Amino acid sequence: MTIDHDAVLRARVLLLGSGRLGRAESVGAYRVLAEVSPEAYVPKLVEALLALRHESRDPKAHVALTAEACRAARTMEPGAADRAELLCRALDAYRASLFALGRREEGRAICVELAEAGRSGPLGSVLAEEGRFGEAAELDEEAARNGIPEHSFWTVVRWAANLEGAGRHDAASTVFRGLIEETRHEAAERRTALAILTWELVHFSRMRETAGDGAGAAAARREALSVLEELATTGEPENWSCILGWWRTLFVLSGRAAEPAASPRSPMPPFGTDLGWSSDVRDGFLGMLPGLEAEAARLGAADRLPELVDVQRRISIRAAVREGDRPHLFEERFAPYFDEGVTFARRLPADPARLARALTDRSMFFVAARSFEPARADFAEAVALLHRS
Repeated sequence: MTIDHDAVLRARVLLLGSGRLGRAESVGAYRVLAEVSPEAYVPKLVEALLALRHESRDPKAHVALTAEACRAARTMEPGAADRAELLCRALDAYRASLFALGRREEGRAICVELAEAGRSGPLGSVLAEEGRFGEAAELDEEAARNGIPEHSFWTVVRWAANLEGAGRHDAASTVFRGLIEETRHEAAERRTALAILTWELVHFSRMRETAGDGAGAAAARREALSVLEELATTGEPENWSCILGWWRTLFVLSGRAAEPAASPRSPMPPFGTDLGWSSDVRDGFLGMLPGLEAEAARLGAADRLPELVDVQRRISIRAAVREGDRPHLFEERFAPYFDEGVTFARRLPADPARLARALTDRSMFFVAARSFEPARADFAEAVALLHRS
């Protein structure tokens, strides 16, 4: 390798100067110095490239910068203390940049490399987006077996959702039942919110209903109603910070069956995860809103209420995806969606299942809004409807 000593000297002087360097100037200097002192300057080059990405609004520039950051990180010595962390950060940024441009095949390859580096979450999300639920569930199981990442609501819900997507309903219920048992224990010790236990129990009732286990579904609903009775009577024992992400994740997951089937050619969101959606998939999912709203208007004009109730729910789910984790004016912003769903469903006296679903949705929304008495009333009505039907 021929070294341009003048360029090296200029780079050192630039970095040692008293003036504040811009990101692009720093990147240029680190590029030169990484050639002669890779151990010292390659990590700095990777950091600078990732930082420079945030100064650009050009998606193609994001791809170029993050690709260079990956190339640089890969050259670091395998035993270097910060190699694994820097490489994963660079790969994750490159992955996101590729998916933002819809370059899914290349992005999936980077997810495979991330999984080989110990981060299987992004690959699991991409597989789920493409309807490859069985493969995604295998990754979840392997991660749970290895204790990476930590066994939590987020990892368990994703695992159970992928098992359900693969048609393994009993296995999914077994995984989710373990989460409920842990949440019960934590709620009894005031280490988690009763609201979260309620959402989990209601979701579990839906899982068992889908699996054809009516008795299991009814038992989960009865327990959820007892928790709601407690919330309506005494409120939460502790004042928890924002927990809207838990509600949103399970509400959005509950709508997966109403959406088009996911496939590599037509990916859909990785239902069961609150984060990690590929940006092209998220944009496409939210991009369906105008068409759904137009369809709802047509169905309303034709008084086709069953289909209208279903489409209106799909609209509500997208609203939750878009801004369901924002606490500011949460109840005021979202109440119209759920009130409308119940209003339409009440006009279908021969369809108690749709009304029970709408009441359950509104009840769980009220729990998220900390309006526990209306939540209890709605859910009690839903349980009574399902018991009679």
